[in-house]
Amino acid sequence: MTVIEDYIAAAPQKTQPQLNQLYRLLKELLPTAEERIRYGMPTFYAGENILHFTAAKKHLGFYPTPGPIAAFQEELQAFKTSKGAVQLPYDQPLPEILLKNMVRYRLAELTEKGKP
Repeated sequence: MTVIEDYIAAAPQKTQPQLNQLYRLLKELLPTAEERIRYGMPTFYAGENILHFTAAKKHLGFYPTPGPIAAFQEELQAFKTSKGAVQLPYDQPLPEILLKNMVRYRLAELTEKGKP
């Protein structure tokens, strides 16, 4: 098992379905990224942190850095956000298309910086 799979297995049972769904989506988009635990959160890394996520009490925290959140602020209006985070409530389906677009945007940011 990877460190992220270990994290998910240790998370509260009610959070695991969305954690697993997000993990599969991220693995598909970031197949060569290194998996780490940083700041106590599952992290995908390639030369620098790409993004983090975590199981909070009432939501799944998604931390793609400020760039994607600013770029997709219109689409994120239904969610509570901050400069670098999006709260995804457990009682709502994951917005997979939006999350995929945000990850792709983050990858484009890294490419511009000359990172893998």
